[in-house]
Parts: sequence; C-alpha cells; structure tokens
Amino acid sequence: MNLYLVRHTTPDIAPGICYGQSDIEVADSYAHELEVVRGKLAAVDPVAIYSSPLKRCSQLAKAIASMTTCEVQHDARLMELHFGDWELLAWNDIPRGLVDVWADDHVMQAPPAGESFHALSLRAKDFLQEVSANHVGQNLVVLTHAGVIRALLAHALNMKLADSFRLQIDYGSITLITVENAITRVAYVNR
Repeated sequence: MNLYLVRHTTPDIAPGICYGQSDIEVADSYAHELEVVRGKLAAVDPVAIYSSPLKRCSQLAKAIASMTTCEVQHDARLMELHFGDWELLAWNDIPRGLVDVWADDHVMQAPPAGESFHALSLRAKDFLQEVSANHVGQNLVVLTHAGVIRALLAHALNMKLADSFRLQIDYGSITLITVENAITRVAYVNR
C-alpha cells in the first residue's frame, strides 16, 4: 500500500494562534496551493481518498477527488491534536506556566480539556493498521494535519514521538509511507 499523506493548505488564521481541531477556513492562497497539490498528485491513481472532517482538509479532499472516481471518506482519527481550552487563544495569552508544564512532556501531557500527542498517535496508528489491512497493494490519498503525519512518520521510522517535531511538514506537502508485507517504510517526506 502507498499512503500519500497530504497536509492541508494554509489556514486562514493569524500567526501565533493555537489551533488544532478548530474548524477554520483556508487562506486566500488556496486556489494556487490546490493547483500545486494537484500537480504533485497527478501521477497517483488512488483507490480511496480519506480526509480529516475539518474544512481545511475536506475542501482539499473534495477537489482532489474530482480528479478521480473516488469519493471522500471522512475519518475523525485524521484530525489534528485537540488543544482543548487553548483552542483559538493566542499562545501569548495562555499562562506561561501552563504552556511550560505541557511543553516539558508534550507527548503524554494534554492541554486542559484537550488530548495528548500520545493519544493522537494511537488513533493515527489505528487508522494506518485498518487501511493497511483493507488496501493491500493500493494507492490511498489521505488529507490530514501535521500532527497526524508526524505521528505516522514516528511509527514508520521507529522514532520517539517527541523527536518527530523536528520533522518539517509544510502546508500542501506530500509524505509517502509504504506498507508491504507488514513492513512500513518512508519513501519521502514534505515533498
């Protein structure tokens, strides 16, 4: 199976705002970014397209699906990290002590009323195991978020989750993970 992980395009949100599962719109640059993503996927013939249900992914998924015979399948396991009470707050407005406690162990520690990166990684791994079993030898396009892509890369590379934040995942980038005979490999990152 070839899993083409596509990070959504640039969101329409001011810099310095904490967002994860907030359902925000795409930026004005969407049309241009869409064409770039389409170009990157032009040679891919997917049998399925999966997407986070958040607008910034589902809008892109629908546009990519229009190039294929696939329908978009939304899956909540592909959503970004839930920042709980911090969603849509400026990072500078969140008490520094709370951010420091979270940052000291951002893998296991969850923001208030949110989820930990470990929890995100478990749902991402569950998704990977399910599609790997159901789509042997097939191409899938998955529209998701940087957190999910980093978690899946950490799994594929046998990397500590905390170290996955060193991986650059740009808006509109594609990361290819392959699964063959229960062996997961990374073909490329952030293309």
